[in-house]
Amino acid sequence: MHNKLLTASTRRLLIKPHPLRPLSTSSSSSPLVGDGATTFSGDGDGDGDGDLGGAVERAYRILRRFHSDPSKLALALSSARVDPAAHPALVERVLSRCGASAPLLALRFFSWSSSLAPPSPAARRLLLRALARSRRFDAAWALLSDLRRLHPELLSPDLFVALIRRFAAARLVSRALDVLDQMPRYGLPADDRVFGALLDALCKHGSVREAANLFEEMRERFPPDLRHFTSLLYGWCKLGKLEEAKFVLIQMKRSGFEPDVVVYNTLLGGFASAGKFEDGYELLREMRRKGCEPNAISYTTLIQGLCSRERMDDALRVFVEMTRNNCRADSVTYTTLITGFCKSGRIDKAYEFVSEMARRGFRPDSRAYFPIFAAHEKKEQLEECLELMDRMRKDRSFPDLGIHEVVIRLSCKLGELTQAIAIWNEMENRGVSPDLDTFLIMIHGFVGQSALVDACGYFKEMVGRGLFVTPQYGVLKDLLNALLRDEKLELAKEMWGCIASKGCELNVSTWTIWIHALFSNKHVKEACSYCLDMLDSGLMPQADTFAKLMKGLKKLYNRQIAAEITEKVRKMAEERRVSFKMYKRRGVRDLEEKANKKRKREKERKGRKGRALSRGHSRSRHRQSNLGDDEELDS
Repeated sequence: MHNKLLTASTRRLLIKPHPLRPLSTSSSSSPLVGDGATTFSGDGDGDGDGDLGGAVERAYRILRRFHSDPSKLALALSSARVDPAAHPALVERVLSRCGASAPLLALRFFSWSSSLAPPSPAARRLLLRALARSRRFDAAWALLSDLRRLHPELLSPDLFVALIRRFAAARLVSRALDVLDQMPRYGLPADDRVFGALLDALCKHGSVREAANLFEEMRERFPPDLRHFTSLLYGWCKLGKLEEAKFVLIQMKRSGFEPDVVVYNTLLGGFASAGKFEDGYELLREMRRKGCEPNAISYTTLIQGLCSRERMDDALRVFVEMTRNNCRADSVTYTTLITGFCKSGRIDKAYEFVSEMARRGFRPDSRAYFPIFAAHEKKEQLEECLELMDRMRKDRSFPDLGIHEVVIRLSCKLGELTQAIAIWNEMENRGVSPDLDTFLIMIHGFVGQSALVDACGYFKEMVGRGLFVTPQYGVLKDLLNALLRDEKLELAKEMWGCIASKGCELNVSTWTIWIHALFSNKHVKEACSYCLDMLDSGLMPQADTFAKLMKGLKKLYNRQIAAEITEKVRKMAEERRVSFKMYKRRGVRDLEEKANKKRKREKERKGRKGRALSRGHSRSRHRQSNLGDDEELDS
């Protein structure tokens, strides 16, 4: 680890770093011996066999290490005396610990525990949500099919609503609609509540026109109610389509529904997002005239719109009006103002509202503190971030994942890698699980500081937790290229072997990153060897990759490998009915275009640098000229 010189208060917050997972591990007879994973304190939970918190953490550590080998996983969990039958809530707690960020771990534990004790409905819901949130839809449907076959009594509309919401979030509208049609096959008729949830999900995720069409088509089957209109109103307002929103309001009134405070607040949100604040103020007055008193959400909605445009004085005026009208501000109101002041560079004013928030009986939480951390990060004020974390701990308001990520990213940027590890350790010891973004921040930070061995340790940990199922091309490219530039070929091969052996998706883009990295760093033979592996796996290289390899092999006079690759690519092209001649020409053309673009960028960069130097010389001559004038005046 690259230890940097730390300031006094930085050292004060350091926690003893845990050893990273070794880059080469051998299996051990005991699941906990030699485990490079973090050791958790459990926040007061003991390690006794009868302690649920300790059992959850033991299970989680073992899952992280052995999830890729079901037989070893089962043995390790049994040896550690993790017993779902003894603790009925254990499965739910472990699934929650895994969260949606590590669905593979959750699925492995659920499968193992189900063989020992029937899982609870809550556990099944947790797993289904984790699978749906991570977009493992096939696995989610398989779980529902198992429930229908084994425990049909555990099926409920909520499970299908969870699936609908995730399909809508992925903009898979047809598949979200299909859930509605599939429900009767599972013995559950699609009722008004499920239809309302479908409309709401589509509108919240931008598929408003599809929702509006569905609303019209289903009028006979699902009579309109106020919630349906409110969802459509929200969707159009979110897209900035205020004319469509007003038409929904007219439809609502024609159907005999009077707008309530939720409807008015939705319209206020549309006006605020569009910057039509005069319309918003008029709507507040209309609410009072009609006896629908604005609530905290009404005022906060306008304050949010004003803050987003950095109109902080106007936002304060709305806040004062809110107080005068005896409407009590809530924590969201204060957090909105804190965020606005931070974005406008008035951090001191943000601190004032944190104190005001506490005086009014609201404990500032991570949502209130996060914008202040972000503002300090922008100014590269690590010391202030650490002091603010200390303040949060003293107030028993512990930082969440987002705050930890900010401080870790800033620590890495400033070269304080030991501090970054300390924050990581504290985060995990408090039961805050790092997700994919957290790992990416850590890996990018360590690569940027040339701490490549440690970056590899976190990369392997990320892959080991099942967070690299869909490749993250940016971090993979940066890490592999950095390792090869630093002449760490064997370590780069180990990282590739790690993702290849852990069930990660190896598609054309992934292979291309690896092969190009090898070639660019003059490992032509290795690049060709992996290209052959790629071909053996049934994937055809991109045309420019093939052209690049042929060019490199020509320089090395290695005709044998060139002929082998050419023959395999030719055969694959024939199978796919692709003209091999056109493929080769396209590869050469693409390679030339990329080279020309690179030369153009380099020329532009040198031009900008030259102009900057020229301006610098010009300013220097101007200062010297002014100095000469001053000397003449003095004389």
